[in-house]
Amino acid sequence: MTPLVSVQIGPYKLDSIALLAPMAGTSDKPFRMLCRSLGAGLTTSEMVVIQDHLLNTNKSKYRLNFEGEKTPISIQIAGSEAQELALAAQKAVEFGADIIDINMGCPAKKVCNKASGSALMQNETLVKNILESVVSAVSIPVTLKMRTGWDSDNKNAPTIAQIAEQAGIQMLSVHGRTKADKYNGMAEYDTIKSVVNQVSIPVIANGDITSAQKAQQVLDYTQAAGIMIGRAAQGNPWIFSEVNHYLNSGKISDPVPLKEQKSTILEHIAQIHVFYGDFLGLRLARKHILWYATHLDKNHMQQFWQTINKITDREQQFTLFENYLNQL
Repeated sequence: MTPLVSVQIGPYKLDSIALLAPMAGTSDKPFRMLCRSLGAGLTTSEMVVIQDHLLNTNKSKYRLNFEGEKTPISIQIAGSEAQELALAAQKAVEFGADIIDINMGCPAKKVCNKASGSALMQNETLVKNILESVVSAVSIPVTLKMRTGWDSDNKNAPTIAQIAEQAGIQMLSVHGRTKADKYNGMAEYDTIKSVVNQVSIPVIANGDITSAQKAQQVLDYTQAAGIMIGRAAQGNPWIFSEVNHYLNSGKISDPVPLKEQKSTILEHIAQIHVFYGDFLGLRLARKHILWYATHLDKNHMQQFWQTINKITDREQQFTLFENYLNQL
């Protein structure tokens, strides 16, 4: 087993080396707070484009609300120009950021079509300008989330990692797929291992880490400083405590009692309703209900999902879900 060393980002020493990945549509405030309470060492906001004309939109209002969250607060910014991202970083500090994370990992077409997200990796000169501009614009640590490259013939993450370290980036997270891969196929860890060998700053391995044992295998193979969990936390936020227990003891933790899981789930759904209000809360709770039902009751959840997906009343949604959980 790899001896565990805590991840240090600037002045912040993380409680755990298992981090929640920033995911658009998932890592919102209620989910971040839940994952932190269950052992995630760091949670990063959904990708946010911080521009004056967007600040009054509902999306920005919810995405830039960090009231009551544990420090360090990490805000992920997206954009395609150095000056634009430098200004976004300064604005993020005003919204409470302790750490700025730059998005060079999102493969979504609508992001890449604007030459941001993982599309940036195709222009190493621009990457250098962006990283240097953002680091010099703020006095807090800046981190970078990226992919292995933009396609299988162009895996330039090791080169970008060196550019990042020279620019003053203080942590790198690398998803083991290229931009072209999107979320298809299996993540690979050879490129992440190469990145670890190229730089002295902490490197976090991301992609297909679905269990505590897989987390240990990836850490042993890549020698990364930590791991980042994304889709495997959807419907199973307990994965962070499972990973922490295994990494610290070498033993698989006992399953969380079903009663405790149900209570955590219902509290999370209630928090979504409170945070977003009746209309939006009901709609955004649906995907979490689907993920939880799939996690707990894969064989029988389809019929329940068809029923609850049509509900348009928040209280009815909550009661129906509570009754469903109580029958498990």
